[in-house]
Amino acid sequence: MLKVYLSGEIHTDWREQIIKGAQGLDVEFSAPVTDHAASDDCGVTILGAEDKKYWHDHKGAMVNAIRTRKGLADADVVVVRFGEKYKQWNAAFDAGYAAALGKSLIILQQPEHDHALKEVDAAALAVAREPGQVVQILRYVLTGQLPA
Repeated sequence: MLKVYLSGEIHTDWREQIIKGAQGLDVEFSAPVTDHAASDDCGVTILGAEDKKYWHDHKGAMVNAIRTRKGLADADVVVVRFGEKYKQWNAAFDAGYAAALGKSLIILQQPEHDHALKEVDAAALAVAREPGQVVQILRYVLTGQLPA
């Protein structure tokens, strides 16, 4: 079984596309919490309210980091998606962390981000443009079969 961690942009259905496309493959997927409000508020909901937004966000980031570190550590392959609309600093951090752990890294991004992400891309084993290409990579890794 191949364990794949799906990191990055949370505003589109790219994860669902990969999971659906990989049906029938021996793959187990994991991901960060993609409910934006839950992810932002987990720290203060569990550990108590904060008066300052910085500490509110900091608590959430620390609690989320527990899940993220576990997901990255357990993964055989890490897919990091950089979306078009938002600057995803957390995605860049996850990509760097995965690279430092020696994980097989696939970056999913649009061509307009090639220059900005050139160092991130250089650490990856593949740079895909669409979720279907990620599925094709996973299928090839697991079965040795090329797309028809």
